[in-house]
Parts: sequence; structure tokens; C-alpha cells
Amino acid sequence: MKKLGLLILCCLQFSCNSQVEKKINGVSFVSSRDKVTQKNIAPILAINANAASVMPFGFIRDINEPELIFNSDRQWFGERSDGIKHYVEILHKNGISVMLKPQIWIRDGKFTGTLEMNSEEHWQTLEKSYSDFILSYATLAQEVKVDVFCIGTELKKFVLQRPDYWSKLILEVKKVYKGKLTYAANWDEYPKVPFWEKIDYVGVDAYFPLSKEQHPTVAQLKTGWQPHKKALKQMSDSISKPILFTEYGYRSMDFTGERPWLVDRNQTNVNLEAQSNATKAILEMFWTEDWFAGGYVWKWFIDHDNVGGSENNRFTPQNKPAELVLKQYYGFK
Repeated sequence: MKKLGLLILCCLQFSCNSQVEKKINGVSFVSSRDKVTQKNIAPILAINANAASVMPFGFIRDINEPELIFNSDRQWFGERSDGIKHYVEILHKNGISVMLKPQIWIRDGKFTGTLEMNSEEHWQTLEKSYSDFILSYATLAQEVKVDVFCIGTELKKFVLQRPDYWSKLILEVKKVYKGKLTYAANWDEYPKVPFWEKIDYVGVDAYFPLSKEQHPTVAQLKTGWQPHKKALKQMSDSISKPILFTEYGYRSMDFTGERPWLVDRNQTNVNLEAQSNATKAILEMFWTEDWFAGGYVWKWFIDHDNVGGSENNRFTPQNKPAELVLKQYYGFK
């Protein structure tokens, strides 16, 4: 009987350890001028998505004027607090979990990872303004009960040069928001982020270079993923935190796996199959792993019927073969 009891206990422990948290099958829900209706939510449900990120922006004019402008009447409805409340309410009503992901936009589209100040005075101005920005949305996140709050997106130099500030910011956020926290590190930034142990998910914007092929196959892309996947798992194991792809996605164009972060509008070729292959490769590589929490595909517009399509080479999977790939893999139980 004693041996039988031990056997049952071991089986129960194995069963518990084998339980995988429900994957975050997410979309990056782009803010709009307009309110959202059930018609706008239906296509998200149709691809079996269960999560969405909502992304209000704060704007910086120049490093010499590092104060953020946010929640302004001049911003689109979906970027203001009233719009965010509306978006979250209708998403939650449909059983879709929400990550609130405030982001910075620098004039002329300058990459946020390069943001750094040229004086201590400017650093302190930026830090005060950024705290106001993040804590305002953290308070809102608690009010509307979002499931995950992201404290920043692709701010490599800001994070590495001011680590004490970020540790203090996390403590301040935790005073007002009681849900799960992440930070969206760029693919080449995440190993250096100093505060992963203080938050819940290792957030990665997963634009890793995978293949130099013009028309990469799923197999070639999966081969390209191998070293990155190994490093991500090692990171997860080392701090006992799950990896979350706070953004992932591919443009529907040639060489989509070479520099997946590319936003150059001079690229005009269209390659729908390359995007589909890349989407399939990332889902097959990660979505079955118990150390991986899921991710949010970049990006999803509210006006589904009038975006994407066969002549579009941008990131959205909407009305392209990649949308069907998402529907298939997001539908796995």
C-alpha cells in the first residue's frame, strides 16, 4: 500500500507539472480614430485569438524636449484614456484578455532603442515625464482590470543607462497595478535587461533574423530559429520566468526572414507565401513549449474588411494566407 501511495503521488505530481498554462494567442490591436463595435471584434474571434494588446502612445518631439505628450485631445480616440476603456470593455466582454502596452513615438519615427539624453538634467526630465506616462496608464490598467501591463517598449539605451530608475519605476507601478507585468525588449536587447526577475514575463519583440533566402521555406526558417530558441529557453530557465512575445510578425514580402523588423516603405514586392511560412515556423517552434507564454501578432487593424489583402506587403496578416495559418494554430487546444 505504501508503494502504491508513492506511485499515485508521483503520478499526481507529474500531472500537475505537465499542466501548461493557456497560451496567449494574441493580436496587436491598432488604435483607431473610431470606436470599436462587435463587427470589429468578430474577425479576432474568427482566428481563435484569445488576447489583444492595446497600445496608447506618448510623443516626444526631440531629445532637447524630452517631455512626453499623451492622452491629448489631439490624439486618436483609441490612444486616449476614454478610448482605451472602451476598447478593453468590448474585448473583455468577448472573453479576450488584454495587455495594455503604452509606447513612445519619437518625431520622424526615430527608433526608440536609441533614445538617450545628452545631460543629467534632460535625463531627469525624461524620467519624470515617463513615470507620469506609465503610472497614469498603470492606474488605468488597474481600473479596467487588464490582464498584463507592459512598462515599456524597445528602450534599450534608456534601460541600460538608467537601471536604478527602472527598478524604482517597477516598485511604483506595483503600488497601483496588481496584475502581471512585462517589458517589451527588442530581440537584440532582451539578454541585457537588468530587471527581469522583478516582473512576471520576459517580454521580447521577436524580430530575430532567420534566413537570407528570398523565398524561405518553413524548414529553413525553423533552422534559423534554433540558436535563438536555445538562448530564449536558457534565459527562461535561468530566472524561472516564461518568455512572452510582446510582438511577433513578418511582412508579406521577399526576404521576410532576413530583417523582420524592416519597415522601409520603398520595399514594394509582395510575397504572401513567405509571410505565411514565417508565421507557421514561429508557431510550430514555440507554441507547444511549456516555458513559452504566447504572443501578440503585429499588427491587427479594426477595419478588417478594408486592410491587408493580396497586394499588401506590410505586417498585417489580415486577408492573407497568414491569417489562415493563425486561425489553424490558434485553434489548437
